[in-house]
Amino acid sequence: MDEKQEFEMGLPNGVGEQMLAHTIEKFDVKLEHTEFGPKLIGTYEELEKAKVFLYEAIEARLNQLEGKKENLPFN
Repeated sequence: MDEKQEFEMGLPNGVGEQMLAHTIEKFDVKLEHTEFGPKLIGTYEELEKAKVFLYEAIEARLNQLEGKKENLPFN
């Protein structure tokens, strides 16, 4: 059996719908709604890549809101 183990990752605060949509498109992860909130499901490696992408997107968005010129990673 060559089945990869799947893990869950809760979403950090500040993830918008557009960020989440781009994350699901870009990485091999799926969204699952649980009683504790939305979670991404995928392999450890894919979740790590998704986490880095989300934190970079949140940081870029915060910089935009502060008036610093920065493009979001999915624009």
